[in-house]
Amino acid sequence: MGGVRELAGSFVVPGPCGVAVRDRLGHLTPRDEEVLRAVGEHQGALASRDLKARCADGLEHSAQTWAARKRDLTKESSSRIAGAITKATHDQWALARRCQAAHIQTLETGIRTLRHRLSLPIGDPGTKRAAGGYRSRSEWFRKSRRLAALEDRHAAAVAEWQAGRVRVVRGGRRLLNTRHHLAEARLTEEQWRQRWEAERWFLAADGESGKRFGNETIRVIPDGEVSIRLPAPLAHLANAGHGRYVLTPRIDFAHRGQEWADRITANRAVAYRIHLNVDRGRWYLTASWQRPVVQTIPLETARARGMIGVDTNADHFAAYRLDRHGNPMGDPRRFGFDLSGTAGHRDAQLRHALTRLIHWAVQAGVAAIGIEDLDFTTEKTREKHGRRKRFRQLISGIPTGKLKARLVSMAAEHGLSIVAVDPAYTTLWGAQHWQKPLVTSRRTMSRHDAAGIAIGRRALGYPVRRRTAPPPHDRSDRAGHRTAQAGPGSRGREGTRPPATDRPPAGPSPNGTRKREPSASNTVRDAPSTQQWVPDSLTHTG
Repeated sequence: MGGVRELAGSFVVPGPCGVAVRDRLGHLTPRDEEVLRAVGEHQGALASRDLKARCADGLEHSAQTWAARKRDLTKESSSRIAGAITKATHDQWALARRCQAAHIQTLETGIRTLRHRLSLPIGDPGTKRAAGGYRSRSEWFRKSRRLAALEDRHAAAVAEWQAGRVRVVRGGRRLLNTRHHLAEARLTEEQWRQRWEAERWFLAADGESGKRFGNETIRVIPDGEVSIRLPAPLAHLANAGHGRYVLTPRIDFAHRGQEWADRITANRAVAYRIHLNVDRGRWYLTASWQRPVVQTIPLETARARGMIGVDTNADHFAAYRLDRHGNPMGDPRRFGFDLSGTAGHRDAQLRHALTRLIHWAVQAGVAAIGIEDLDFTTEKTREKHGRRKRFRQLISGIPTGKLKARLVSMAAEHGLSIVAVDPAYTTLWGAQHWQKPLVTSRRTMSRHDAAGIAIGRRALGYPVRRRTAPPPHDRSDRAGHRTAQAGPGSRGREGTRPPATDRPPAGPSPNGTRKREPSASNTVRDAPSTQQWVPDSLTHTG
């Protein structure tokens, strides 16, 4: 392939396996808020203590130490609350371990890049696929010092990894660091303190199938009544039997309410979490449960009705519809979004763009959406792109992780499948083979639109380029099919191409004698060198 890396095969992305719905706990009384705050603070302190003990255990953790920690927590709460706290602790520790491994991998990538560039002569231009040497002695010196710094960080990170030490902050490291930059965050110390305490509360309970309404700790009955099983030290705050506190408001899940009601009526497990949005001063309850893994359809079934190829960019999705033969249909579509501002605004923008994309796919009648399997983990380092800071910011702004999760879950609700393809060369080859041929007086094409076609064709199992080489021997299909996308049963597949449009018309010559137009060659081999192969219309007969 002349340096072109081997492309990974396309596959149908598995469907979602969980559901989460949320509703507001409105019209809480001052007593209700007092109880919720007391329970959150008490259980949050237990969760912090348990996380400290788990981090101290490190790699020496075992089932015995887990059971011992749970027994200690049970004395100050309950068995179910202790189980929920220890499970959340282990999940948080495991996440920190994965982040630690990713950090080590990033450091190793940067070290390899720096060592390679430092080994080259100063001013070496490099190649298109590999960076060259540094431009000056001063830059070479600065990069050598950065290499030493990265090697020190890598050695420290590897030592912590081998010892099993992780760095975890309950409440979030970003919010912790905001304490030192209150002016930039436009927060007062009191506002920050409220956010910090609310993030460190623990008001959650895992569900349990077979128990009444699927959860014994935080129970929600079909009419919307919410009650909480209080920890042992707070049992004096109960307003109902068996140490429970019943909240004043009622819950009514507008989204998936019937599915939730069916689960709790059948006493199937439902997990609940209560949290406070400090900015709005509102309390919310989130219900979540597992669903049977959605069976993905076979790849051939997903390709049967065509495909919509989607090119993901930092500010829009460029989509193009293709039929089952890989031919583009209609005009390109773009679904823009703005990822500036707060996290809530970015999330809403992404959901809105995906909703419009999915609705268009449903109207088009396709069964699947093709999208790139993007992973920019190794593309964001300053060692690889150097001074191209804006380009690094552009790559970092593309919501790859959140996009995958949201698109899969939202598409599954509309009966659509997601086909992931290798992202290599889609923009380059799409612009090379599709951008110029599709430009008309009424249609403009960008390289992102052409990349959508390349992605869709790759998802359908076709090559990105428009045509294969002309058939050998003669103009029939004796040695194979002329086009790469039409099937053997497609009508008109053996049709000839139209003649070249730049050939001078037949007629009398300047000296008055009529000149006969030369006849077309019978074979491709005998065709005159002046003949041009002109592509015909974008149908499967071309």
